[in-house]
Amino acid sequence: MVIGVISPGDTHDHGYYESFVDEADAFAQANGWKVITVDKVPDSQAAQAARDMCLQHPDMVAIAASELKDAIPVASEPECKGTVWYVAGGAGVTQTPYFVQTTDITSQDAYAAGVAAGLLMKDANSTKAGFISGPQASFTTNFAKAWEAGIKSIVPNEQTVSTYTGDFNDSAKAVEAYNAMKSQGVGIVYPYLGGATFAVAAAANKDSIPVLSPGTDECAVPSPKFAVSVIFSPGDYFAAALAPFKAGTLRVGTSLTFHMGVDPVPTVRICNPQGTDAATLAQTIKEIGTGQIRPDKISGLNDYGTYNPGA
Repeated sequence: MVIGVISPGDTHDHGYYESFVDEADAFAQANGWKVITVDKVPDSQAAQAARDMCLQHPDMVAIAASELKDAIPVASEPECKGTVWYVAGGAGVTQTPYFVQTTDITSQDAYAAGVAAGLLMKDANSTKAGFISGPQASFTTNFAKAWEAGIKSIVPNEQTVSTYTGDFNDSAKAVEAYNAMKSQGVGIVYPYLGGATFAVAAAANKDSIPVLSPGTDECAVPSPKFAVSVIFSPGDYFAAALAPFKAGTLRVGTSLTFHMGVDPVPTVRICNPQGTDAATLAQTIKEIGTGQIRPDKISGLNDYGTYNPGA
């Protein structure tokens, strides 16, 4: 078996994009399979990268993030016939009969991350937070809205300073954005980024400003230090597709959605919680899972579709 991975980001970023390839490599090694990886693919080259991948005759083409959605129609082209397609859909892409996707719910992930940030801000008597991301697109701005709503549930008078650099991986732009936020007095920062995440975290560490991780559990990383891990790792979701793919039971044309407070991931961890912070966050996650807290309604995102807790 051969798995072809196409990623928009650096698959050695020690974070979100690397987790996807790590999961594929681990599964392949355990089963004697092969992984072909093409990373740093610009959105504009997504379709051509997919065609080139199909010419290598993989058994599965795995699209590592929804930014490369323009590659998806290639699944129906003749050179890709007989290949199973998987898409890490994030907040979801339009489903067709040609691929299977895994998704989560942006407002759930972001709101719980905001609650964790708010708890740390409350402990430090801080009222200003910084949010740094790449392109100013719906999936980044929606995450920022729900994150701010989560913070405000703990610190009602909180203000968020948001900057969109246009690039998830440009460390220089991201650190410049962080420095501008620092001058405005932010007490916590969320680099909702790819390859630029660690550069921002390192800069914030020098200023003793807490940092949240985007997607992967970074609590055990010795340097830079993260105060909160927001875990919606595409590798964890990919694992849910690889086992049925091996068994021949993966249902192409379907979408599998992961729910906060119901499934093991997504989830949020405060790395070194103080007082009752961990208990408060755990209760929030539980209530999101049961539907007692509806982050979509609170933040006005409407991203649940037909809500069915526990589905």
